[in-house]
Amino acid sequence: MIWVWIVLQGLTLLGVVNYWRNLPVERREEAPDGVVVILSVRDDWDGGAALMARLAAQSAQFRLLITTSGACPAAEALAGDKVQIVHAGVATDEGQKVHKLRAALRALRPDDQWLVFIDADIEPPARLVGRLLFPLVRDKADIVTGYRLLLPRGGLMAAMVGAVEMQLATLPRAANATMPWGGAMALPRAVAKQLDLDAVLAARLSDDMTIGLAGWRAKLRLRPVRDLLVASPLDGPARNLIGFGVRQYRHIATNNLGMWALATVGVSVQAGAWLWALGWGGWSAIAIGYGAAWGRAAVRRQIIDAVLEPDQAKHATRSLWWDCTAPFAVTWAHLIVQVAAATSNHIRWGGWDYWMQRGKVGRMARVAP
Repeated sequence: MIWVWIVLQGLTLLGVVNYWRNLPVERREEAPDGVVVILSVRDDWDGGAALMARLAAQSAQFRLLITTSGACPAAEALAGDKVQIVHAGVATDEGQKVHKLRAALRALRPDDQWLVFIDADIEPPARLVGRLLFPLVRDKADIVTGYRLLLPRGGLMAAMVGAVEMQLATLPRAANATMPWGGAMALPRAVAKQLDLDAVLAARLSDDMTIGLAGWRAKLRLRPVRDLLVASPLDGPARNLIGFGVRQYRHIATNNLGMWALATVGVSVQAGAWLWALGWGGWSAIAIGYGAAWGRAAVRRQIIDAVLEPDQAKHATRSLWWDCTAPFAVTWAHLIVQVAAATSNHIRWGGWDYWMQRGKVGRMARVAP
């Protein structure tokens, strides 16, 4: 059993090393005409002064399309030549974010040829738009994506959720075996037309999973931009933090049960192996497990420093605390979240309750105040 344990821990370490070694040295960008950045916000959005400043600092020029449900004073205040506001109304049979994105797609102008999707809670680097566009303009991809890197700003639970997400963020990413993340994703308008994106998103809750699965079925080229691990702050009560983790996996389970099962089996093997190491493996097994964990943490620190700004990196490294002190707890927490995700088809997100049926919204209701 000890040799199986060595192999398992070695593979996890090699996986992180693989991600680090494949970080692009030359982070080339493109800045074509006809770029539109689509941002979905809630009606109580505060205007995102920090986000707007980061968007203004982008190296590529673009038009900003902000889509809301109804009246959003902060969004209306930004309206101008380079900022378009779209009111989608309230959905009745699909995710509210999806509803807003579909309205944005219908509001595109004739010269909008490159579509970039972002979330309101990210801290994007100045290269974000240009880096997403580079593989598209050079015809190296059809759909391009970054991925979130959480910045825990709360207590131990925030750091735990960050550690679980860090496992996913630093997984090796094969060029044609990735799923897009809606917080930083781009595709040409021609691809959106090819997929009939408005119809594909209809009645769905998850925008990025729906687009990713449609891209897979159409045999499109989905590419990750490995240096775009985009900072996303994480804070709040423990209940909300756990709910965040469960919700992410419930999106997967309700859209593609096979994908959820594959991920859960992989984590289950590691969780069971850690149980053996702590209970029956002896000090040598524990030493091997911690040695690999410290190795992963050291490499992840290199990744964090390479892709984030110094202040962001300071917060992101808090996710490594658990990896260094109790790596088994991170794996067990990961498994608990995965299992919990499959116990229900109910997803609470953005002030709404959704009940899923075969990947679509079967019923929805506003969360009571």
